Amino acid sequence: MFHFNRSSATALCAAAVLGGACATLGAGAAQAHVSANAPTLTQGGYGVVTLVVPNESDTASTTSVTVTLPRLKSARPETTTGWKAEVTKDPRTQEATAITWTAEPGTPGVPVGQFAQFRLAGGPFPDQNTVELPAVQVYSDGQKVAWDQSTPEGGDEPEHPAPTLTLPEGDGHDGHHGTPSVAADTDGEGTDTVARWLGGAGLAVGIAGVAFGVAAGRRRPGGSDA
Repeated sequence: MFHFNRSSATALCAAAVLGGACATLGAGAAQAHVSANAPTLTQGGYGVVTLVVPNESDTASTTSVTVTLPRLKSARPETTTGWKAEVTKDPRTQEATAITWTAEPGTPGVPVGQFAQFRLAGGPFPDQNTVELPAVQVYSDGQKVAWDQSTPEGGDEPEHPAPTLTLPEGDGHDGHHGTPSVAADTDGEGTDTVARWLGGAGLAVGIAGVAFGVAAGRRRPGGSDA
């Protein structure tokens, strides 16, 4: 007969946490394409956008990434060690139309099997529910991958979907809400969210494990339970 003691509870807790973490990592690996997120950005507002760039090559590193912007009045790339950033502007209107990150000579870029994050602060973004940010990824062997395909509503995701932001409506479009000053507060928010989720899940399972262990100990005064 199986005795559910504290050792069993501890093992169950560890297995549950590891299983949850592996499932999360597996889901991320299955979506290995360039994507964008901006949790604080709203329609017509300013904010920080994070471009997530995984390396899908088995032999070459990523050495350049260009993202197309929806003609922003302001666009400032975050300083990224080992990378040079260049903002392309319309010479007539001075609106930002693209940002290109290029790996500095002698640096590894984005190595095989890894990913990088590139951030920019800017706006105002269009008054639209979704905004596409087409990107071009260049590898050290000369290969170029254009992430610029639109996903049809209700349809299957294409092979190379364009990074897309989903923007909620803001409190007003005065050009000041969600200003670039929030950059320091929102840096790494996606990583922190995952960390908090995993930490919360581990704590919840750990508490459940302790409760099971205590209950099991109370049920076996004679050293066994039915």
